[in-house]
Amino acid sequence: MMVGALGMAYVGFNFLAVLIASGADHRDPVDAIVVLGAAQYDGQPSPIFQQRLDHAYSLWDEGTATLIVTTGSNQPGDRVTEGFAGFEYLRFEGVPEEALLIITDGASTWEQLAATTRQLRQLGLDSAVLVSDPYHALRLTQIADEVGLDASVSSTDSAISIRNLSRETAAVSLGRVLGYRRVDNWLGGVG
Repeated sequence: MMVGALGMAYVGFNFLAVLIASGADHRDPVDAIVVLGAAQYDGQPSPIFQQRLDHAYSLWDEGTATLIVTTGSNQPGDRVTEGFAGFEYLRFEGVPEEALLIITDGASTWEQLAATTRQLRQLGLDSAVLVSDPYHALRLTQIADEVGLDASVSSTDSAISIRNLSRETAAVSLGRVLGYRRVDNWLGGVG
């Protein structure tokens, strides 16, 4: 009975932490703006991905960083990666090619951030603002810590659903205990 109550309290604590972090919008100057990948359809960003890209463009335009990193691999059958779709979208919006970096390694958040950290280090860069949906903020900062990236989050203004909060609560609850890399390996690189 006590173990069950402690488990429920732990999950409740994490739910509250995910909810509180979902308002993150840090815009301090950093080395790079990193856009987490999302679905794309034959090179056309999904509405969720487009919202992330537009938010990154705004941050870049405000001077938060001079480099935007687009991340994400492709799903089976895709001709284009999420990273490339994001690169093309931002280039069309007017971001110069030299201000863009594509990272196509990684089907999951952990893989995308680990690959991004490696690439940024090779360029002598170590700080970033991560752009994703609000519910994703806490897990993003914790994964960034795990992979050694000095990062904050600037969330889009997309709506938060109870489904997404619940999924994130589960991921954070497991990740805090087992480590996010282990959870990512266990889930097969999803999320």
